[in-house]
Amino acid sequence: MKPFTIFLALTRDSDAGELAPSLREHPLVESVVAIAVGPDVVPPDGAESITADSFWSAGLLRRVLDRWVTDYAILIQPFERILWGAHALERLLHVAADSDAGIVYTDFREDDAGGIADRPLIDYQTGSIRDDFNFGAAFLMSRKTVSGALSRFGGAPAHLAWGALYDLRLKIAAAGKIVHLPEPLYTRVKGEERATGERIFDYVEPSRRAFQIEMEEIATEHLKRIGAFLEPSFRSVPLSGESFPVTASVIIPVRDRASTIGQAVESALSQEAAVSFNVIVVDNHSKDGTSEKLTQLASEHPRLVHLRPSRRDLGIGGCWNEAIYSTYCGKYAVQLDSDDLYADRNSLSDIIGALSEANYAMVVGSYTTVNFDLGELPPGLVDHREWTRENGRNNALRINGLGAPRAFNVGVLRSIGFPNVSYGEDYAVALRISRDYEIGRLYKSVYLARRWPGNSDSALPVPVMNRYDSYKDWVRTQEIAIRQRMNQKSEVEL
Repeated sequence: MKPFTIFLALTRDSDAGELAPSLREHPLVESVVAIAVGPDVVPPDGAESITADSFWSAGLLRRVLDRWVTDYAILIQPFERILWGAHALERLLHVAADSDAGIVYTDFREDDAGGIADRPLIDYQTGSIRDDFNFGAAFLMSRKTVSGALSRFGGAPAHLAWGALYDLRLKIAAAGKIVHLPEPLYTRVKGEERATGERIFDYVEPSRRAFQIEMEEIATEHLKRIGAFLEPSFRSVPLSGESFPVTASVIIPVRDRASTIGQAVESALSQEAAVSFNVIVVDNHSKDGTSEKLTQLASEHPRLVHLRPSRRDLGIGGCWNEAIYSTYCGKYAVQLDSDDLYADRNSLSDIIGALSEANYAMVVGSYTTVNFDLGELPPGLVDHREWTRENGRNNALRINGLGAPRAFNVGVLRSIGFPNVSYGEDYAVALRISRDYEIGRLYKSVYLARRWPGNSDSALPVPVMNRYDSYKDWVRTQEIAIRQRMNQKSEVEL
């Protein structure tokens, strides 16, 4: 029997079926199976077919596994059209056999109007447990490893409507290896793309709430499987013996935001709160007039602290450290990005109230997405209501962020500090806090998050996005390892 079964995931709008005849004739391919989802999907000539209502239900995955009898399967993802490179399947087979991997995925090239460009992917880590990890348009699976994972951990729960393939991937990761082959073995014919600044909001679309709950269930079971699940038992926030000049500080790191920093500072200074507060702006060597504007504002407002670090190697996390370790910082530190605003004059009071009333180490509020002129944009209110006290600290390992604005008990925060990076620094701190302490949520909108071309994450180049994603996966990897050790220690003590 030949080694490969090719599964083509087809929809009515897909033209991936054009691949079927050439793949069916390949000397390494035993059969081509079209997974047809939706009405009026006609399987291509030379292909067998499986019909389904949606990707990736438990029922669909069972039918795929029943049809798969070769040593390896290659799954071509929905909505993708690819062209395999010369001897690509031979190369995949050699790497899969040599590595004994459960999944092998590869880099690719992308063909669009601007020509053909390399699209490298990132390595899979223990912490790559998010459901949107990018495996590219096609990847290989080993039947031996899949069978072993299913025998060890069981099949997908029958009720899964979307997450059966995600469930299988996590079981493969727990039972075997997932290997990234850093070679472009195919060319993806590029379809419509959205900027990163748009895609990052997919997680909170209200229409996807049931989807997210299902993915949380799958990720939680995986954490239990690998010994990294934490029960909802939290440490009390310790009393700080430090003295603070004010109760709260609004922290604004900034570099080159002359067009928005004045509004951000005004929004912070205009807060009406029963507690004392100041506004600390860490000006990271701006060159566009931001510094001059802040100097003027500080001369007019005694509560505005304009910090200009001597160091020139600070990321956003480093700027936060400049603020929280300074003698100006209050008992609580509250986030405000330099191009965002608070929703009204009571936002700071609401945030500090939530922090102090329940003695949380950290509170995350809710925000509304707006354009530069503050007109509301989809998805509108982002409140992360899927967060639960019972499982939030575990689900935090699956998602890429906890929301905004973020506020902290500074005594706890000073014991941790921020990593000196400019993406994921807040996520790293939130994971670290959630390991020990309860994180509170504020579900009313207290913050206006602007989406505009000047945002630092509005349209990231592929290498930058890869670096950011790889860093967050690394943070999760470290956190999972620490939680595993915590659980092992607890078992020994019992």
